[in-house]
Amino acid sequence: MPDLGRLPAASRAALAEIVGRDDPAVLGVVLSGSAARGMAHEHSDVDVYVVLTEDAARGRVTARSAALDEIPVTLAELEAPGALGTDDWWYRWSFACALVLRDETAGRVAEAVRRQASLEGDEQRAVLVDRLDGYVNLAYRALKAERDGRPLELRLDAAESVTWWLDTVFALSGRVLPYNKYLPWALREHPLGVPEWSAAVLLPLLERMLDGDPAALRAAYAPVERECRAWDAAHGVTSAGDTIEGWAEQILLLREQDAPGLR
Repeated sequence: MPDLGRLPAASRAALAEIVGRDDPAVLGVVLSGSAARGMAHEHSDVDVYVVLTEDAARGRVTARSAALDEIPVTLAELEAPGALGTDDWWYRWSFACALVLRDETAGRVAEAVRRQASLEGDEQRAVLVDRLDGYVNLAYRALKAERDGRPLELRLDAAESVTWWLDTVFALSGRVLPYNKYLPWALREHPLGVPEWSAAVLLPLLERMLDGDPAALRAAYAPVERECRAWDAAHGVTSAGDTIEGWAEQILLLREQDAPGLR
């Protein structure tokens, strides 16, 4: 449990009232945002999901105040993670490292919160393949622009590739990409387990990618291909490798060892 002492007294009081609310319609209380991750300060918003019965949630909308935002959600909604490409997809990382402060459902709320921030089974494969293909496309375009002497296009495509690259990196670990605000924190506090994706390595590399550094783009690609093939082998599939191979000879532009002969 993070120290909430830095929150304004009004926020702490409002949170305590919700957690202790004597109402059978309240099935759970989930603290999200910076308060749940130990990053709160006097200007922090406090986001609290209140899990309600279907009848109690009907017609309810987020109640915003200076103290906190009280966000109503049903258990059914919480247990149905939004698919990639939907509006609900964007909100899924809000449940990563969230704190379940109350659960009246014998663990269903806690499991639903965990699942919201996780990619598993067919969903993990689908997200990985989708984001990998988009990432390779944009990285290839950036390096092609560099090869053809178009520096502006290089920087634009390189910058656009970053989110797709990060989505791929986190999908390989079965995780939803953090919001930008929390990316350094997530990498430091919850490492991905791949040396090249540690906070100390990934964050400086990311800055070089945003600058349109071709060497950084190739350095970013190398562990992605390696980990994709390892993921395929571990899951008995060829999904990620087939996506890479689908780019045929164009993928050579991304591979560091092949780059000199293509320039």
